[in-house]
Amino acid sequence: MILETLTDELRRILGDRMSLSKAVREHHSRGESHHDPHLPDVVVFPESTDEVQAIVRACARHRTPMVPYGAGSSLEGHVVPVRGGVSVDMSRLSRIVRIHIEDLDVTVEAGVTRKQLERHLQSTGLTFPLDPGADATIGGMASTRASGTTAVRYGTMREAVLGLTVVLADGRIVHTGSRARKSSSGYDLTRLFVGAEGTLGIITEVTLRLHGRPEAVAAMTCSFETIDAAVETVIAIVQLAIPVARIELLDEVQMDAVNRHSRLAYRVAPTLFFEFHGLSDADVSGHAEAACEIAREHGARDLARALTPENRATLWQARHDAYFAALALRPGSRGWTTDVCVPISRLAECIRETKGDVDASPLTGALVGHVGDGNFHMIFPVNPEAPEEIAEAQRLTDRLVERALALGGTCSGEHGVGLGKMRFLEAEHGRAALDVMRAIKQSLDPHNLMNPGKLLPDLSDERQSATVNRPH
Repeated sequence: MILETLTDELRRILGDRMSLSKAVREHHSRGESHHDPHLPDVVVFPESTDEVQAIVRACARHRTPMVPYGAGSSLEGHVVPVRGGVSVDMSRLSRIVRIHIEDLDVTVEAGVTRKQLERHLQSTGLTFPLDPGADATIGGMASTRASGTTAVRYGTMREAVLGLTVVLADGRIVHTGSRARKSSSGYDLTRLFVGAEGTLGIITEVTLRLHGRPEAVAAMTCSFETIDAAVETVIAIVQLAIPVARIELLDEVQMDAVNRHSRLAYRVAPTLFFEFHGLSDADVSGHAEAACEIAREHGARDLARALTPENRATLWQARHDAYFAALALRPGSRGWTTDVCVPISRLAECIRETKGDVDASPLTGALVGHVGDGNFHMIFPVNPEAPEEIAEAQRLTDRLVERALALGGTCSGEHGVGLGKMRFLEAEHGRAALDVMRAIKQSLDPHNLMNPGKLLPDLSDERQSATVNRPH
């Protein structure tokens, strides 16, 4: 009866932009992760902040959960409506609201995608350089505190977001931050919502910091005999402050997958992909040569540069296809993907021990990482119908996270917590910090309507945390 009354209200607000169709609901039941799907009761397609506010107020009156949905590309189950309710599809909030070229900032609605924004910026001389791989929505990237391949130079969404418009659980609209480049005024509410994964409110607009489009770009690849040599090369380049825009590591398993999937002929060995941005060809060539010299000192082979836009596009498309290439190693499999981030001085140790675990496992695991900032991912192609494979992927993930925490790292560098990493939060942050997070959640969303079951473990589930080893 409550659902019927709510859907009547939503229909009055949105007309035919509300769906009870099973096909539409199934599409919104999952993202790209391995987590089990759950059907929402209804899917809505707002087109403005005012409509999101009306939806939230209706759901609040009926104590109905709300789950924001962007491009559906999340990897930790953020968009899965585990308690049913309303899936709020933000894809029609797709306007570029305003751009200030002189101030290097832009305001967009939350449903604008990364590639849509880049197309809009082409003629301005500016760029939004964050590249998580998928064509994610800007709202989703803010919600998960995403980053990607260029974070080593340009930072993450934490640094990129200047301000937000957010609809809270009771329907209030708040505007956070400003277009100023710094402020010492009040609590930093922008950073509170960036990375909150939709558990504190629904982001409807985002103001972003832009950068000048580089005048010159060069890319380079090189392979190594061992994964340690590749990682030591990265550490040396970072410590010597050579200005790289991207440093990506693919292990031999991932390189084999990329060769097969993208019909390339790279050596099947641990391989680094670099990109350099600068003001001139001489500028980037100098940086590339400095990196090459360090790579040679660590035994690099097959050094090759990609200078033309076409060659660079081919190189980076192969990198972005890494996830699907890994899945193609086992046709019909589904990807179990996880990530961690550690201090760069501990990166080689973390990767070496992780690969040892995978080598001793019956599962195949491909490694790909944004190693310039200590972040890497494991992709396990698994049979979703084989409980023993799911259990083994979970075991490998647990060991990886526990290792990262023991090395002073984090359970997730960029995928977020979602469903999969909740039970590691206390081990990473401590009980007192977790209590503060819960207090914030209780204050802003006392009825637990905003993306419930994500990010913060329920008090009743704290026994999960007891099974997680604390770092020494």
